[in-house]
Amino acid sequence: MQTYKGKSVFSGIAIGRIYVYEKGEQQVRRTKVDDIQKEKDRYRKASETAMEQLKQLYEKALNEVGEENAAVFEVHQMMLEDDDFVESVESIIETQGVNAEYAVAVTGDNFSQMFAAMDDDYMRGRAADVKDISERLITVLSGGVSGGIQSEEPVIVLADDLAPSETVQMDKDKVLSFVTVHGSVNSHTAILARTMGIPALIGTDIPLDESVDGKMAVVDGSKGCIYVEPDQETMEQMQAKKQEEEEQKELLQQLKGRDNVTLDGQKVMLYANIGNIKDLATVIQNDAGGIGLFRSEFIYLESEDFPSEEEQFQIYRKVAETMAGKRVIIRTLDIGADKKCDYFEMEEEENPALGCRAIRICLTRPEIFKTQLRALLRASAYGNIAIMYPMITSLWEIRKIKEIVAEVKHELAAQGIEYGDPLQGVMIETPAAVIISEALAKEVDFFSIGTNDLTQYTLAIDRQNPKLDDFYDSHHPAILEMIRMVAENAHKAGIWAGICGELGADLELTKEFLAMGVDELSVSPGRILPIRKIILETDVSEYRKNR
Repeated sequence: MQTYKGKSVFSGIAIGRIYVYEKGEQQVRRTKVDDIQKEKDRYRKASETAMEQLKQLYEKALNEVGEENAAVFEVHQMMLEDDDFVESVESIIETQGVNAEYAVAVTGDNFSQMFAAMDDDYMRGRAADVKDISERLITVLSGGVSGGIQSEEPVIVLADDLAPSETVQMDKDKVLSFVTVHGSVNSHTAILARTMGIPALIGTDIPLDESVDGKMAVVDGSKGCIYVEPDQETMEQMQAKKQEEEEQKELLQQLKGRDNVTLDGQKVMLYANIGNIKDLATVIQNDAGGIGLFRSEFIYLESEDFPSEEEQFQIYRKVAETMAGKRVIIRTLDIGADKKCDYFEMEEEENPALGCRAIRICLTRPEIFKTQLRALLRASAYGNIAIMYPMITSLWEIRKIKEIVAEVKHELAAQGIEYGDPLQGVMIETPAAVIISEALAKEVDFFSIGTNDLTQYTLAIDRQNPKLDDFYDSHHPAILEMIRMVAENAHKAGIWAGICGELGADLELTKEFLAMGVDELSVSPGRILPIRKIILETDVSEYRKNR
């Protein structure tokens, strides 16, 4: 058995034979032409044919992977008509008196190298697009046809790299997975692969020759590995893992579109937790009713400096628009404890879990808080955004937050900037917040229980310390009683209470949460459907009688 490592583009298990994909690249020769105008006309006609092909590819991609991902082929159409590109090709034909194939190949190489040398990741990714349209033009000019998969059975496609048009043109019924030696996570191919749900690896150090071609292999997208000629034990493990995946897919098909209502009519909001906009595809794929926790701190953690109001606004707006009216709950900055940003220049603390973190940073450094609030309020005019504040322990914090929000609204109004009026809630993740939850409920629109920190603070156990795993009991009666108390106090005040911590995804407790009257569960996207299954099969009144 040979094991090769790569970078995962999309997880999943694929088992089948390897098909080494060779591009339909043709050797381009430089030949002299006598009739310059005829050669330029030949190039223009080829460009028109290529344009028609790209329009057909756009329609195909639109049906298979949606408008956002099909847009790459509109980009290709624009690049095909780009003045600089066209002028370069025609200039080479005219000044050098050469064939159109050669002029296109030289122009494609020059433009591709120019993009590849740029600092911006997105622009570097466009180098592959230029190569793609150049190859398409050369194929049309030489009378060739675009390559496909010459195989009777579904295969693991192995290639040096794959252009987006090659990915879309492939018969999906023949593709189990693709593995490439090169490629970028920012490329359109990677985006298309994730959307199409094809297990894929890039940057894989694997030979592209007869030593692997036709051999049985397993791609493990979650571990970023491809096993060539796997031994019996590995094969059995991978087959079991694949079977589990298939069962999940069946569940997805059966439960998609169903309302989250118990047998006795109790409705539950089933939302997803995400860290950035790249997770939106899995939210939609798993049929979440909304986003119950958008961890905005990742915008800060992935940045080298404080993200601007405009940067944040564009991200929040995109999430709101993509979710198309479904609720998006965005948690304000939760830096501190185990999540640190060097540019915040925070002092070292003896016990950071009990130190300056989350809302404490926002209230002591209001300039950072106001920037985020401006972005959130502006974005709320474009969708159903709600704002959630973490690490609340007292009423004065809520009142101070309200005061700052009012200031920001006043400033936006004075500047004539449009903003919405989003719901505002708090996270319940300290024993103090639980104890005063009846009073807190009168001040906010909703509660979301952060069970990770609530468990840590209630049991006085550092959840980052592996030596204490035996003492860490997330099912501790005190934790469950606190959740029940929070839900009860929320309902007294006429607001809803949800859970966005890891405990919300614990299938052993789903029925218990329903019995407590928890209104919302926000979990990782992959847990949506298993929880929905339990909700649909549960009679809460019967469960209460028998528990």
